[in-house]
Amino acid sequence: MTDHIRYDVLARDAMRGVLRRVLEDAAKRGLPGDHHFYITFLTRADGVKLSTRLLQQYPEEMTIILQHQFWDLLVTEDRFEVGLSFGGIPEKLVVPFAAIKSFLDPSVQFGLQFETSEIAEERGEAPPQPAKAPAKSEARKAERKAEPPAAVAPEPPAATAPEDDVEHKPSEGAEVVRLDRFRKK
Repeated sequence: MTDHIRYDVLARDAMRGVLRRVLEDAAKRGLPGDHHFYITFLTRADGVKLSTRLLQQYPEEMTIILQHQFWDLLVTEDRFEVGLSFGGIPEKLVVPFAAIKSFLDPSVQFGLQFETSEIAEERGEAPPQPAKAPAKSEARKAERKAEPPAAVAPEPPAATAPEDDVEHKPSEGAEVVRLDRFRKK
């Protein structure tokens, strides 16, 4: 049976709408409480703009953390722009929502995962493997990170988070919503 309504596309667009709304609120009001965001995106997707230096460091995907030190967050219908510091060097990034693989707010164990097969197909590549939300121990390590400014990592960001003596409550893990759950098999 053919899905003429394309529920998968509607669900993906709705999830991107949640992400857009969250970023719009952060741009207007800042991040409330302990909220902070891990956003993983494909660095070579159409419309992504970042410096050559960052593209060389992260040729396929990049994870950024929006927490304490970011600026000029601008959200439009199809993308967001943000200023971040990488190794003490300020950079401006432009990221279309279509390039985003995953979004995670570990402060409330909320995550979204997007399929990027359409992007890969346009570029003539095999679809990338789905992004994974950090495990419980990785989420705790990420929350312990000594310097909270924007950070990047080619893997889940917690893999490079240093240990320190700060006590944090245990994380219950993120609930990641996947489109496959809604597809008819």
